[in-house]
Amino acid sequence: MLGSLGDWLYAAVARLRRLERREARAFRRWIEQTSNLVHLSILVFVPLLIALVTALSNSVPRFSFLLFPPLASGTYTLFADPEGKYASPTRFVAGLTTGALCGWAALVLATALGVADGGPGVFSVGAFEAAVAVFLAGLVTWALDIEEPSAYATALLGLLVPTGSQFEFTLSILLASSIVALVFTVWRERFYERRARILYESTHGDDHVLVPMRGENPDATAILGARLAAAHDAGKVVLLDMVDDEAVARAERDRIDDRRRVAERVTADGGTTDGGRSGDATGGRSGDATGERSEDATAESTGDRAVAEAATTLEDRADEIERRVGVPCQVVVAVGGRSPAATVLKTAHETNCDLVAAAYEQRHGALSPYVRDLFRGDVDVIVHRSAAGRTRWKRVLVPVRRASDVAHSMLDFAARLTGRSGRVSVCSCVSGERERRRAEAMLADLVEAFDRGFETRVATQSIERYLAENADQFDMVFMGASTDRSAASRLVSPPTFERIQDVDADVTIVDRS
Repeated sequence: MLGSLGDWLYAAVARLRRLERREARAFRRWIEQTSNLVHLSILVFVPLLIALVTALSNSVPRFSFLLFPPLASGTYTLFADPEGKYASPTRFVAGLTTGALCGWAALVLATALGVADGGPGVFSVGAFEAAVAVFLAGLVTWALDIEEPSAYATALLGLLVPTGSQFEFTLSILLASSIVALVFTVWRERFYERRARILYESTHGDDHVLVPMRGENPDATAILGARLAAAHDAGKVVLLDMVDDEAVARAERDRIDDRRRVAERVTADGGTTDGGRSGDATGGRSGDATGERSEDATAESTGDRAVAEAATTLEDRADEIERRVGVPCQVVVAVGGRSPAATVLKTAHETNCDLVAAAYEQRHGALSPYVRDLFRGDVDVIVHRSAAGRTRWKRVLVPVRRASDVAHSMLDFAARLTGRSGRVSVCSCVSGERERRRAEAMLADLVEAFDRGFETRVATQSIERYLAENADQFDMVFMGASTDRSAASRLVSPPTFERIQDVDADVTIVDRS
C-alpha cells in the first residue's frame, strides 16, 4: 500500500516537473520575440520607475507631482522603441528639462510684458503663456536637436507650478529623468542588446550535433553539422550508423573498439596517430593508427568483412571531419528497429546531443515518415537537402514569415556557417506595399539582436517566385519546418520547401523541438 502510494507520488512529482519545464521553455520562446520582450519590459520597468520617483517625491516636500505625467509618457517612449529616434537617454533628459525651462521662460516673459493671466480656476493658465511655452519648446528642442514629445508636456505643466517654485520643478525634472535614463541605459546595453546571447537558446546550445549516416548525401550533412558545432568552443559531432541486427551492431562496435585499442597502443609505443577519441554508452570512437588495416584484413567470412568495412568507413569519415573542420568527432552504432527516428532521438539523449542534422528524405514528393517523426521529437532538428554535395557555405539566404524562435535559430545557424567573411541575407515576402513597413520593422528586430551584419530584403512577390529568381545566388537556403500549421493547412498549401525542388542552392529545414 505504502509502496504504491510512493510510486503515485513520485509519478505525480515527475509530471509536475515535466509540466514546469515545458511551461518554462514555452515562456522562454515567447519572450525571445522582441515585441513580447519590449511589452514585458514596459509592464515591469515603467511602474517600478514611477514608484521609485514617487517615493523620492514623498521624501522631498518640494518635489512636484506635476513631473509624473511627462515622465511616465517619456519612460514609455524609451522602452517601447529601444532603437528608435526617441530612445536616446541624452535626448530624453535634455528634452524634458528644456521643456520645463521653456515653461518657466514663458511665465517670465508674460510677467515682463504685463499680460500674465492665470485665468479662472486653480489649474488654469493664460492662453499667451501656453502658446509661448509650446512655441519655445518646439523652437529650442529643434535647434538643439533634442526633440522629445514629452518636452511639450513639461513646458505646459511648468505653467501650473506655484510662483517661486520653478527652479525646484526644473531640478526635479532633471533628477527624475536622469534616474530613468540611467536605468534604461543599463537595461538596453546589458540586456536588450545582448538578448541573443542571454535569451536565444540556439546561440548557447545546439553545439552537440548528432548526424545519422543515411539518406542521399549524409557526408555533406555531416560536414554541415560539424561546421555548426565548430562555431562553439564546446562543440562536437557524433556520427550514427544504424543497422538492422543487434549482432551486426555488436560486431561493428567491436571493430571500432579494436581500432581504438590499436591507436592507443601505437601512441603508447611512440607511433604516429591523431589520438584516440572516447566513445559513449552506445558505441566507441577510435583513433587512426598506422598499420591498423593489416589487423582488420584477416581472412574472415563475407559478413565479417562487410562489418569491418562499415566500421572502417565510419571511422574514416570521422577522421576526415576532424581534419577538415577541427571539431571532435565520435561514432556510434545502434540498431534501427521498427522506428529509426526513435533510435535517433534516443541516441541523441544518450550522447548528450541537442541537435540532430539529418539528410533529406522524401516519399511521393513529401517528407518521409522518418523525417516527420524526427520533427515530432523533443530534440532540435535540421534536415539538409544537398544540391551538389558542397561542403562550404559562404552565401546564405534566410526567408522568414514572422519573428519566432525558429527564425532566431535560422539566423544563428546562418551566422555560424558563413563566419565573418560570409554573407547572410534575410528576406520576407509580402503581398502588397502596405505590408512593407511592418515587414521591414520585423526584420530589423530580428537582425539587430546579433553581433554581426545582415542584409535585409522585403519583396512584394510570392516566396516561390522569389526563391526561383534569387536562390542560385546563394549556397544555402534556411527554411522553417512549418510544424505549427495544421494538417488541413499543410494539405491545402504544402510547406515552401516541398514546393521548391529545382533550386541550385542547398536547402536546410529547421525545426525547434
